[in-house]
Parts: sequence; structure tokens; C-alpha cells
Amino acid sequence: MADQLIRATAAEGGIRAVGVITTRLTEEARQRHKLSYVATAAMGRTMAAGLLMASSMKRTGSRINIRVKGDGPLGGILVDAGLDGTVRGYVSNPSVELPPNAKGKLDVGGAVGSGYLYVVRDIGYGYPYSSTVELVSGEIGDDVAHYLVNSEQTPSALVLGVFVGADGVTAAGGLLVQVLPKAARDEALVTTLESRVAALSGFTPLLQAGKTLPEIFGDLLGDMGLSIFPETQMLRFNCGCSFDRVLGALKMLGEAELQDMIVKDDGAEATCDFCGRVYQASIDHLAQLIVDLQAESSVGK
Repeated sequence: MADQLIRATAAEGGIRAVGVITTRLTEEARQRHKLSYVATAAMGRTMAAGLLMASSMKRTGSRINIRVKGDGPLGGILVDAGLDGTVRGYVSNPSVELPPNAKGKLDVGGAVGSGYLYVVRDIGYGYPYSSTVELVSGEIGDDVAHYLVNSEQTPSALVLGVFVGADGVTAAGGLLVQVLPKAARDEALVTTLESRVAALSGFTPLLQAGKTLPEIFGDLLGDMGLSIFPETQMLRFNCGCSFDRVLGALKMLGEAELQDMIVKDDGAEATCDFCGRVYQASIDHLAQLIVDLQAESSVGK
């Protein structure tokens, strides 16, 4: 099943639901970063959360950054997701592996540890909106739901899942259900919704059982006036890095540092943290950067 995002409403517009399937892009991230099992689960959950959260943004080009910084061995997670359905990210220590937790599942909470969740919303103009909350469990889903309730004042239920085995990622995605202000005062509705989401056995078992996103929505909200939007948005792992951007970053080091690289290193090598792509800048490239800097300096005099 292709990576995709589907939106829906229920309860006469009082409930907003978004679902994503992110199996392929999570597997791509695993391969690009050579992620361990637990690092794959942590990264996959955070990428799914980023795409779910970005889906509520309105302005073209809007993006959301989620940074998870804990004191566990994983170090931290950074994910950048856009309204356009693209996502990228990385973890600080991709090779970390831990024994299963008490439930026999990948111990994402233990890998992340205690710390903070940082969220930055960039709507394409003005100053980005940023907020920070303390991690609840380090399991990502609980932490993002806690952020939505406390920072955005929106009662939210979030289910995230990644199933990774010897053959890689075979199921990944998530579901976000929010009670909007017009329905938030209906305590019975909120209670019913919470109990139904809590009763889910997880998200990846539903995918492994062959359930589609519309079917999952139907099981959860079918008797609440469910309305599924007809548009299906395709999702993909995508990084906007380029060789020109690498040269721009190298240029900022200054003439002396570039000259040192030419003499000592015979060029420069740069690796993109987000996608793992390696760029090689030759002596000629660095020499041209020095020429450009000298030309800019003479013009400024």
C-alpha cells in the first residue's frame, strides 16, 4: 500500500481525523541512516507524527519541525515535515539497540529517556511559532498528544506504530483524532472517543490485517456521521539538500579555512544529516569559492 494521508470529519465537524501510512518512507529512512530496530521505531513514529500535525496547516509551503531531546542513549530525534507531504529526519545515535520493554515491544521510551519535546511551526512568513513541553513517556505518541493538549488546547488522541523485522519496515503509520472547540464541551462524545481509541490494539496490527485508512476511520467513527475527504495525499521521504547548498555553507567558513582544506585535505566532504547523502567538493570547487570571496571583498571596498 502506497504511503498516503487521508482526512475525515465526524460529529457534524466537531471531530477531525487524519490517518497516514508511512511504511515505505520509514523503510527509506532506516536504510539511509542505517537505523537499529529501536531507532527505526523512534524515527518512524516521529515522522508519522510530523506529517499528521503538518496536515492541519493552511498556507502552501508550511512546515513543522519536531525535536525530541532526551537523556537516553538515542540522544535525540529531529524531524521536518511539510503540508506538501514530504518528510525527513535523523536520530543522534542511529545504532543504539535495547532489549524489549516489559510488554515485549521495542523500548522507544527507554531509548529516548526523559527530556523535552520541541515543536516549531513555520507557516511561510513572519516568525515561526515554537513551543516546548516535557516528555511524558518518551514513546513519542504520548508526548505529541500531551503537546497538542497543553500547547494548542486541543483534546487529541494519537496512535503511532512502526513494525520492523529482519526484512525491514513492513508496516508504519498513525492516526490523529481531535475534538474541536465546537464539540469539546460534549463530555460524553469525548469519553466515547477516548475509549474507542484506547481499545485499538495499535496501528500497525490494523495495517497488517489488511485494513485501509477509510476502513479504520469507519470502525472508529462510522456511527458518528463520518465524512471522508475524497482527496488522498501521497507522502514521501524527501530532502532539499543540494551541492549548491553545500558550497554555500563551505563559503561561509571564509578564505583562510577554505585554503586550509585545499592544502591539508585536498578538498572537502560533507554529509547531510537528514538524508545521509555525501557531497564531495574538489580543490577546484574550493578555489572558486575563494575567488568569489575575494571578488565580493573587492566590490565592498
